[in-house]
Amino acid sequence: MNAVVIAVCLMLALSIARVNVVIALTVSALVAGLIGGLSLHQTIDAFNLGLGGGAQIALSYALLGAFAVALSHSGLTTLISNAIIRRLGRAPDAAGNRAIRYLLLLALLAMSVASQNVLPIHIAFIPILIPPLLHVMSRLNLDRRLVACVLTFGLVTTYMVLPVGFGGIFLNDILLANLNTNGLNAVSEQVPQAMLIPALGMLVGLLIAVFISYRAPRSYDEEKILSAEPEESLNRRNLIIAGVAIVATLVVQLETDSMIFGALVGFMIFSLGGALKHVAGEDIFNQGVRMMANIGFIMIAAAGFAAVVKDTGQVASLVTSLGELIGDNKALAAFLMLLVGLLITMGIGSSFSTIPIIATIYVPLALSFGFSVPATIALVGTAAALGDAGSPASDSTLGPTAGLNADGQHDHIRDSVIPTFIHYNIPLLVFGWVAAMVL
Repeated sequence: MNAVVIAVCLMLALSIARVNVVIALTVSALVAGLIGGLSLHQTIDAFNLGLGGGAQIALSYALLGAFAVALSHSGLTTLISNAIIRRLGRAPDAAGNRAIRYLLLLALLAMSVASQNVLPIHIAFIPILIPPLLHVMSRLNLDRRLVACVLTFGLVTTYMVLPVGFGGIFLNDILLANLNTNGLNAVSEQVPQAMLIPALGMLVGLLIAVFISYRAPRSYDEEKILSAEPEESLNRRNLIIAGVAIVATLVVQLETDSMIFGALVGFMIFSLGGALKHVAGEDIFNQGVRMMANIGFIMIAAAGFAAVVKDTGQVASLVTSLGELIGDNKALAAFLMLLVGLLITMGIGSSFSTIPIIATIYVPLALSFGFSVPATIALVGTAAALGDAGSPASDSTLGPTAGLNADGQHDHIRDSVIPTFIHYNIPLLVFGWVAAMVL
């Protein structure tokens, strides 16, 4: 059997069996290399070379964690939580609380969408914004799996259809460029239009999550929340410093295109401004790094896994073997191409990195089956986006986990990966197939 299929299935099985995702990725990379024809030394060398690709995001996560913890000790997070909780107390009945619940979800969705284009900070806002809101979510008995689905929807669907910010990079710089490089004569206007039907599948998944799957209340341990997000006394000076730190962090990140230096500047403003005098700055930094360390190591291991998969060359052989299996069945061809894209992205964890791998094979294959230009765009774009939600190694699931698990009550696999896989990858597979057949 193909090395990519075996490695991705093994990684998913180990993760679901509660084996640490870093270990699951490392073991699966070793298996992929050996089955794919690489020697043990070649596999290890490829894995080691790939590790560097995840180092930048790992350091970004660590510094963001430190900044988030510093923010929680400034009193600003207490101010936000108290304001919303007071509004909850004034809500006349359950219907009023329900309205606040939906307003909160809508605000989180808006922030998630804005993080991709209006203020292209990607997932940097999550470990800063979400932990202070855990108190509010607890009062609302809000299921955090729903919050994970809302955040992931905004992170993924936005770049699929809006050609601005990260969407511009995905749709124009990566998808369109790779399609045309491999023989498809597409223009930029066709790309977001072709991705509208697959994006509709994402919307269906979100509505199911909001109104069906996670409507029931879910309780969390308030003591654990208070331990992770203490309710600090309010100090006007500290609140001003927190506001300055947030603005500076955003400005530096947008100017330098670096989460590392943005978070670093924000943390230094807290330290030098005296907002952390009542606690040890070093302890706060270490606490933040510990909170985000697992996420960072997963990203590093995922980069190593991706490097091994690429070096095996097994993606091309997988598609070739599928071509022999398909025959002249156009509908089956579309389905299997999407399914292979799902497997590849689930393992690599990045739809942006998947497109260069599959476009060289998918474009000639799609044209040989007579798919139109919009249908080919939808096939390749959806095949890449599939697995971004629902992958243990994707920042679209790691980001929500980083914020929602600040108190240790949100499991990455069971509360972020599996819910987003069910609600997004399954409808995206269906709607992507429909787009390929009707466009």
